[in-house]
Amino acid sequence: MFTFLMTNPIGDAMNNTEWAFPLCECFHIIGFALSIGTIVVVDLRMLGLALKSTTSAQLLKDTRMWTMAGLTVMLISGPLIFLSDPVMYMGNQSFRFKIGALLVAILYNYTIHAKVAKGPDSPTAKLVALVSILLWVSVVAGGLFIAFV
Repeated sequence: MFTFLMTNPIGDAMNNTEWAFPLCECFHIIGFALSIGTIVVVDLRMLGLALKSTTSAQLLKDTRMWTMAGLTVMLISGPLIFLSDPVMYMGNQSFRFKIGALLVAILYNYTIHAKVAKGPDSPTAKLVALVSILLWVSVVAGGLFIAFV
């Protein structure tokens, strides 16, 4: 099914160069840490647990560039890692869960989460922040379990 992906030059480089795969994974983790870290900072503000001297809207604006930078690094390095062994990844339930959770988390972050974060503090904002944190934890957990499934 994915045989055309098995003989790709990027996958060959990832598998035949000693440092390509580990370096790509390092960038992937850094991208995740940066993007999820900035999103969770906004979530913690929405929950009223951090940075109470600033509004969620201002914090969202201040972290937007860093969130996007982290997502960009992650969305470039992720497919490179995938190309190293696409058949294994597509057959891995944890990988499929991670990709599904990632799509939902990104959509949620740039729609509901962004809209509510720009508004006043409210019980709804707290619920939205909790859902956001759960979605991003799901993405990370899915990624971690790829090696064990």
